[in-house]
Amino acid sequence: MRKLNRFSVLQAVSLLSALVLIHPSARVLAQSREAPGCEKLTAAQCVGEALTAMGGRDRLAALKSVRLDVIGHTELMEQSYRQDPFITSYERDKVVLDLVHQRMLENQHSVWPESDPGTAESDLALIATPNGGVYHVGDKFAPCSLADIDTARQELALGPERLLLNASAATDLHYEAPKELRSTMHTTVSFRWNSIPVRILINRLSHLPDAVETVQQFNDFWYYWGDVRQVVYWENWNLNHGIRYPTNQVIERNGKVWNSMQALNVEFNVPIEEKDFAMDAKAAQQSAQAKGWDREFDAGHGTELAPGVEFFEGSWNATLVKQDDGVIVLESPISSSFTAGLFAEAGKRYPGVPIKAVLSTSDSWPHVGGIRYDVAQGATVYIRDLNQPLLDRMLGAPHTIHPDALEQAKRAPRWHVVSGKTEIGSGDNRLVLYPLGGPATERQYMVYFPEHRLLYASDTLVVNPDHTLYDPEMMHEVKLAVEREHLVVDKVYSMHQGLVDWKEVALMLEKAST
Repeated sequence: MRKLNRFSVLQAVSLLSALVLIHPSARVLAQSREAPGCEKLTAAQCVGEALTAMGGRDRLAALKSVRLDVIGHTELMEQSYRQDPFITSYERDKVVLDLVHQRMLENQHSVWPESDPGTAESDLALIATPNGGVYHVGDKFAPCSLADIDTARQELALGPERLLLNASAATDLHYEAPKELRSTMHTTVSFRWNSIPVRILINRLSHLPDAVETVQQFNDFWYYWGDVRQVVYWENWNLNHGIRYPTNQVIERNGKVWNSMQALNVEFNVPIEEKDFAMDAKAAQQSAQAKGWDREFDAGHGTELAPGVEFFEGSWNATLVKQDDGVIVLESPISSSFTAGLFAEAGKRYPGVPIKAVLSTSDSWPHVGGIRYDVAQGATVYIRDLNQPLLDRMLGAPHTIHPDALEQAKRAPRWHVVSGKTEIGSGDNRLVLYPLGGPATERQYMVYFPEHRLLYASDTLVVNPDHTLYDPEMMHEVKLAVEREHLVVDKVYSMHQGLVDWKEVALMLEKAST
């Protein structure tokens, strides 16, 4: 018998292996262990099963519009209070999705906690497309936020009406490792949409899409966490004109339940009123050009509070304090761009003088938006002891989608933890830090300038146009801390408020208590 040489055998094995690997049925068999409920199916066929479970590809494709009456709440994780469990905002919205023209209309009724008496409830209309949008109140239009544009894009493309259709059309649709959800294994199919990886978890029993997972950088308050893992859960499926539609949606971000919405009524193919979607073109264009939270520092509003104490007033206030051995930056808010501009301004005003320290007095996410930049520059940052766990997590959050200074520098923080009275420097501009410690101010500290009898009250003071306090409780807690520490104060200011006479604040407090 003729013997095959070793080279010929290897060639035959390699050829046979290649044929097996490229044969479609072989690929399906290889995937079957990764697709519970979709064994022996390709990823596209599995999505087809999910479309059938929802009522069929043709029914979903024929949807032209959806009108929803929804009620929901949002956990306000970004606010400066005691953290988990969080204070909550509520809303009741009437939503219309125009799937044909890719438009969204939300008539929003919001209830916001910690508001002035009689001002907690508000109404506005949001009209948005993937390319821009507006807020409509009365006869006035204003540009909507980048976050609202993102919401419109994703509601129209990744909502239950169009998700499976878009997945089915994706050229890169593929299986990923299955996941367990609510004790049931789910097949995971994945594709990219607008450069965002999208994973759909399909229930192996019902074949319905129970969750949608993405990793993206958001333009709302979650901007500060960089690459955020979001999971949108769908539940309470109802049959409506042959379509099974999820009436409950829960959004989880970075493992925390953030938002929950329940549709009380769902209507398909409702008439579209063009007048309801009317937008001011200029305002819509401005919305698309906005920078979101990546805001620049404006040095044009600088005011000298005392020699060597320069105050920059804006939506978020900041102060430069010159001491004998360096400059102190009081607050590092909003973004790395803003903080970089503040550092640059310090260099212009005080050439060759180092940044001695950064004072970060509260934990609200926009208030600490520049801390990653501070750490990347190697600055010493004074933080409240109660805020360190949150800030450590924020520094550890990946920012690979849009790498910032810290993502590139990979530096460890230089914290100076404030848990009690803390003095910084000497001379006319010496500072003393005092934790506030009230129920609304537990995670804040105030900054006192003894020689100037000047007080910086962190995020506690806002004076309304009618000369009342926005939140009397917080200023009451500041007053208690001033009395506790036996401080003499002539003037006070804060993160969102310019200079005010302390006596005026005392009168406003007295008025609020009567």
